[in-house]
Amino acid sequence: MKKVFTLIIAAVSSLSMMAGGLMTNTNYHIAFDRMFARGTTTEIDGVFSNPAGLAWGHEGWQLSLNFQKPWQHRDIDATFAYGKDATGAPLMFQKKYNGKAYAPIVPALFASYKHNRWSLGAMFGIVGSGGFVKYDNGLPMFDQPLMGAFYQKGLTPDKYDFDSQVKGKQYIYGGQVNFAYRLTNHLSAAAGLRVNYYNGYYRGHVIANTIPALGSKQLVNLQLDVDQRGWGFTPVISVNYKIHKLTLAAKYEFRTKVETKNRTNNLSVDMNGKATDVKAMAEKIGNEATIAALGTAMGSMADKIADYLPDEKTRYDMPALLSVAVGYEFMPNLRAAVEYHFYDDKNAKMAHDRQKELTRGTHEILAGIEWDINRKFTVSCGGQRTDYGLSDGYQQNTSFACNSWSIGLGGAWNINKHVRLNASYFTSLYSDYKKQNTYGLETYSRTNHVIGVGVDYKF
Repeated sequence: MKKVFTLIIAAVSSLSMMAGGLMTNTNYHIAFDRMFARGTTTEIDGVFSNPAGLAWGHEGWQLSLNFQKPWQHRDIDATFAYGKDATGAPLMFQKKYNGKAYAPIVPALFASYKHNRWSLGAMFGIVGSGGFVKYDNGLPMFDQPLMGAFYQKGLTPDKYDFDSQVKGKQYIYGGQVNFAYRLTNHLSAAAGLRVNYYNGYYRGHVIANTIPALGSKQLVNLQLDVDQRGWGFTPVISVNYKIHKLTLAAKYEFRTKVETKNRTNNLSVDMNGKATDVKAMAEKIGNEATIAALGTAMGSMADKIADYLPDEKTRYDMPALLSVAVGYEFMPNLRAAVEYHFYDDKNAKMAHDRQKELTRGTHEILAGIEWDINRKFTVSCGGQRTDYGLSDGYQQNTSFACNSWSIGLGGAWNINKHVRLNASYFTSLYSDYKKQNTYGLETYSRTNHVIGVGVDYKF
């Protein structure tokens, strides 16, 4: 069963590489969800979308509190061979693995103050990742190698029960402060800093026993439970140029180095009644000595568990982000904007340099329009195209990305001169990604929906 142990650890070790995928969020304020292209806004959401634009905004204090509820499915349809029959023909196995990604109500808080030519803005929200994902029926990366190893021992799928589960959480909380100043009657600039806190975990188990008719003998019992924490800092600069009805804006977020540190709660394996508590071994003799000791008994597989040992560090950088936007006011009550984002994902370090598998960074195009029906009610809609530089080498079971089109709509109600209520809905339409590997074919698919409500208050 040494080979089974090696295969399990290899499978689990790839979990850290794919827990969160690409790292940046952009939807914090409900106005984004209902319009998308907010890069030229001078409203309170400019604290994130257009910091320099706040120098043209409301005189005095503003506050905004926003709540969003996302729900998503991340499914994998896999077909793979786990062995060969007497004629040499492959024995194929097909299964759809349903992943449920979810988050509780996601809040974001904005505040700003403007006086004459300068303004100060601040925000707090979930700036990267943001949610949980759970596969109750395991993943192909567990099933295929284990089924193959069991088959080599003469065990076909009808001779054992297989239970595997993988779940993970990944949040990056961010608090940002910006200072903006109107340099001329047409030009303003802003500089800011965001502090980011990474909070994530990985939980999983793989348990296989022979069927009762064969004695319910335990084949494998692998347990993984690791928390990760880390910090990072993001400088932000932006400019805004406004002349008559035309607004031009640009923002640049520098790359954020985020290095997490493990708190290993459980890392153990029990095969055929022989248990190895890897966590306890590491705490007693140290990580390097543990890897050396395991290497003596298990060979090259020992380094595959290094990512999950106590106090080990992993990189989850947030990429540099360039945003440029053009906005135009066709009439006093009708506005539109287009925007472009470039995320330099390929130069943001990930675990095991996974970013090198990307063919390029992410391109994103946004467009939106907003219409004030009257003094009380505003409606808006928008669209977004997101195109990652994906490759087969980048896509893995525990986290994957799919190119998408997003559509959003919603409205605002000016309850009085101080209070505005925003509401929105948007959905993302993803393209399936098909990956052919050594074992067979995997098709990755996703769905995504978000509803939101928020309140803006002007003093």
